[in-house]
Amino acid sequence: MNKLNFSDKKTLKLTNVLKYKLLLSDDNLDFHTEIEKMSSYIKVKGANQIGPLIQYTNTFVNEQNEIDIEIYLMLQCNHFIHNVEPPYSMESVIRIQDCMYCRFIGAEEKLKLAYDKINIEAFERDIDVSTRNYTVFVDRNEEENTMIADVFVPKEIK
Repeated sequence: MNKLNFSDKKTLKLTNVLKYKLLLSDDNLDFHTEIEKMSSYIKVKGANQIGPLIQYTNTFVNEQNEIDIEIYLMLQCNHFIHNVEPPYSMESVIRIQDCMYCRFIGAEEKLKLAYDKINIEAFERDIDVSTRNYTVFVDRNEEENTMIADVFVPKEIK
């Protein structure tokens, strides 16, 4: 069952968010290990994880005039964690209003179609969208290699 459900006016609201900036220059980077470390950190601090993994991605032109990318992994907690140590940071509320949105249901390797759907809809409707996006990994069925993910891309204010 493959699906793309689109909306052009959604708000993403996250609360008590533990954030970790991935260092893409690290050759030993393992997403799953970093997520496990975050989950353990939340437990050690006396909190519980609420909801799924959220990935924030931003592409931009750096000082060397090259395209660069930054990626944050984010997990919500049942309460705000004070005195968070690096490499983590904590935000009480992240609210992103007026987003293009697409819910993706299908094979994990086809998730790119959700981003494509948003970009095509934005192009056809003459809407400027941000280079930032938030992907909420709602559910995953490893046996069937399928997933449900919500993609939010903020609109740019003209």
